[in-house]
Amino acid sequence: MGSLGMEKTVTGWAARDPSGILSPYSYTLRKTGPEDVVIKVLFCGVCHTDLHQTKNDLGMSKYPMVPGHEVVGEVVEVGAEVSKFEVADTVGAGVIVGCCRECAPCKADTEQYCNRKIWSYNDVYTDGKPTQGGFASAMVVDQKFLVKIPPGLAPEQAAPLLCAGLTVYSPMKHFGLMGTGLRAGVLGLGGVGHMGVKLAKAMGHHVTVISSSDKKRAEAVDHLGADAYLVSSDEAGMAAAADTLDYIIDTVPAFHPLEPYLSMLKLNGKLILLGVINQPLQFLTPMVMLGRKSITGSFIGSVQETQEMLEFCAAKGVTSMIELVKMDYANEAFKRLERNDVRYRFVIDVAGSNLHP
Repeated sequence: MGSLGMEKTVTGWAARDPSGILSPYSYTLRKTGPEDVVIKVLFCGVCHTDLHQTKNDLGMSKYPMVPGHEVVGEVVEVGAEVSKFEVADTVGAGVIVGCCRECAPCKADTEQYCNRKIWSYNDVYTDGKPTQGGFASAMVVDQKFLVKIPPGLAPEQAAPLLCAGLTVYSPMKHFGLMGTGLRAGVLGLGGVGHMGVKLAKAMGHHVTVISSSDKKRAEAVDHLGADAYLVSSDEAGMAAAADTLDYIIDTVPAFHPLEPYLSMLKLNGKLILLGVINQPLQFLTPMVMLGRKSITGSFIGSVQETQEMLEFCAAKGVTSMIELVKMDYANEAFKRLERNDVRYRFVIDVAGSNLHP
């Protein structure tokens, strides 16, 4: 791969246009600086955001684009000033690879809210080079934005935790929802939702999964350990659950009414929005006022929270449910993800794939 400080040529799978179809693409990594770490990518999770970005659903995509922001890799080189990592460490890289380090969020170690954050792909780094993600043989990442994968976590299991797991863990920590005995609702049972169930159960919460149909009942209760399952169109069941939940993790990434779920919250309950929705949502204000309820949101989490979350998962035995695939299956994985046909996260075995088919 060359020596430190030199540009390195790598192969990734990139989308070339809004069709989102991925194919092999050779490019050079940015030059490695004194605080940079070169990682050989081992595994990379497939997030719904990857689908949106490759297809330009958000109208901001730049091509060629190598997606992937749930990256687990092995350190192969370190810069002269790197102190946190050594060669052969197993590390994780997530959604963000840069920030200004000067604003209030950065100084408070909540760099995910920095207005000048740099995305792991579909962005431009400080040297002017495009950032490219983990559907590739290697990455260069500043040590500040890497975390160590604890020995108790299998690397392929750790990959989805870097986005899906963190997205749930961060608001639970921030809003003081980590104590035992709470009653939780999880709305939507996809990649983020299934981690919501697992993390809430690991914290000792009673968990109710709320879904639009009955088809995931067995998975939620038997496989993920949920305590209850509600179909949102079941008026009697929803009415019986009124004023019973301390918080709801809402992972639905499409327009949906909020009133049915606000009514399930106790006094001071919180509805935490985690799904990216490009339409305005609406609710009647008395639904919030008469129970001092909160509608709030959260975005991934900080690097510090990522490390805490990984340690928590290792200690509690929390893993993600994955389907491991090779890189040449990535396009089919995207099609299945679009149909919600995955339980619950695709993970690409990058190191075990032939990137030049």
